[in-house]
Amino acid sequence: MTMRRLGTIAACCLAALLEGASGFAPLHLGSLKNAGHNVAVHMSSESVVPASTKELIEGREPTEEWELDCYSRPVMVNGKKLWEVLLTDSSGSFRVCETLPSNKVNSRELRRVVEEAMEDSDAKPSTIRFFRGAMFNMINIALSEVDVVARPSRCTFALAQWLEERNRDVYPKMDGYRATMAAGTRGPSFLDVRTPVKLPDALRGEKYAFVSLPLAEFREGGGVTNENIGVGRICPVDPELPADAFVQGVVILTSRANALASWLAGTEVSDFKCDLRKRMLVMETDIDNQYLMAKLNDVQRAEGTAFEEGKDALNGLHFVSVQTDEDDDPAGFWLLREIPEGL
Repeated sequence: MTMRRLGTIAACCLAALLEGASGFAPLHLGSLKNAGHNVAVHMSSESVVPASTKELIEGREPTEEWELDCYSRPVMVNGKKLWEVLLTDSSGSFRVCETLPSNKVNSRELRRVVEEAMEDSDAKPSTIRFFRGAMFNMINIALSEVDVVARPSRCTFALAQWLEERNRDVYPKMDGYRATMAAGTRGPSFLDVRTPVKLPDALRGEKYAFVSLPLAEFREGGGVTNENIGVGRICPVDPELPADAFVQGVVILTSRANALASWLAGTEVSDFKCDLRKRMLVMETDIDNQYLMAKLNDVQRAEGTAFEEGKDALNGLHFVSVQTDEDDDPAGFWLLREIPEGL
């Protein structure tokens, strides 16, 4: 297939390799066309706690990849925490919210909510992702008797966006709201004692570069779509982000691009981050796994600082592209988001 060039990816490229060479030719991504629709619908605030609600979001195609959360919210009801089950899909085409009495927070009730949502949906899920490690056992048990693949993963981007909306627009307007229960932050914690696992040599990139792409490329009429990202995937983009912004990213160049991209596609890669204190480029997967991608010297650490600042400016949005060389089409391209802690 003939592929048109996106043009120089390095419009704001930092043009520095993390390993080896000191410079880098302008990077190109191949055919990237016809971005999909991104329509945001904000939920109205509730003055009372509903038992169950379902909302269909116009303009979003249903998917077979669902996202689930079951947890307490920063609201007290009759002296007890408000518990909710939230269900959506990877495109955010629907939103199911059901409250649970605190004495019925168990795997049986959770399974009932999931099964009822499946019966009411035209697109049945093949996979249900959940990000909350504290609820791993209960969710895993609930989904073990449902005909889906349960995946612990932080690739719950549509769910995270919905939770942020509710934390901002819904819970504060409820009677019994407790702001002290809602505090959350994004970014690395100095209490994080995890040690990233080193990638196998056969999967390590030979060169890395910090680059950027216009945010417009990920919106309607832009060049990046699900049809031209190889084995990658694209997370939902908040339509309220500034249209003239640039999305920061990492390009991995390797002669084993297909192997590395396939391996990444088999993991639940959720985000990339520069740990500036430990001077490392780290890939986050699943619920809490980390992989060391590269060590950062002083120059690279400064570039990593710019990468993290760019992520902060766009609420954690960033991308990674795996390519054979700078002129090649991506073997895999992922638009990712580092979701906030404390959701």
